[in-house]
Amino acid sequence: MKFNYRRAGSLKEALEILSEGDESLKILAGGTDLLVMIQDKLISPGVLLDINGLEELKGIEESNGRIRLGALVSHGQIAADKLLREKALPLVESCGEVGSPQIRNRGTIGGNLVMASPSGDSIPALYVLGAEVSLKSRDGERVIPIEDFFTGVKKCVIRPDELLISITFPALGPDDRGFFKKLGQRKALAISKVSTAAVLTLRAGVVVSIRIALGAVGTTVLRAPRTEAFLTGKSLAPEVITEAARLCAEESRAITDIRSTGAYRDEMAGLLLARGLEKLA
Repeated sequence: MKFNYRRAGSLKEALEILSEGDESLKILAGGTDLLVMIQDKLISPGVLLDINGLEELKGIEESNGRIRLGALVSHGQIAADKLLREKALPLVESCGEVGSPQIRNRGTIGGNLVMASPSGDSIPALYVLGAEVSLKSRDGERVIPIEDFFTGVKKCVIRPDELLISITFPALGPDDRGFFKKLGQRKALAISKVSTAAVLTLRAGVVVSIRIALGAVGTTVLRAPRTEAFLTGKSLAPEVITEAARLCAEESRAITDIRSTGAYRDEMAGLLLARGLEKLA
């Protein structure tokens, strides 16, 4: 297979190239998904635009209570970062589950989002953290809530002339807790059959607020609003956790595909929620 290779020396240059409107162009970041798709002849790009040299897309920083991740930050960086372990634990746990160490050190958080797979490990964690993504083109920048970014299986709202440049979300506070749980075919190197992430605020043992997201159960990540409403205002007593798991399984409405049946996914979504809540309790 033949294609042209272009390497962007700056963000401005990358956006200029994207503005040319070449429909055959694909962006090369970590390449952990893209190069496999090319090798398997699932896509045939005419041009690969390499953005790996864009240092401005590689930082992790906190400012005014919000955390910003550059789109080229790797899963390995996230999994090892002390700031994120303290203030974004669900994301750290999810990125630590991605592939092998080689994949984690190469694959990027921005690439994981743009691939828009419902089984992407980082996505449920970003849902419960209330993340926003920044998309930039030569004509300007727009900020999209994570829940509005995905439109279907491997589909998102990014335009051909845009580049995902960063992800931002509120840092977790002293009363906040969170987790990410995943079930795969194996303990490692496995695509999720189902995953569950949650962030909750606990005061005096009572759930003040909670966000729950389910991955790999539908065409996009799903929230569980009935389960969230049930848990709000309650302590994490065993009977409360049992009922929350039941409600979560009902809300899952999972699909059946080659990796698992919908009924099994529904049951496991509730079980993973229960395990996470039991650990916090």
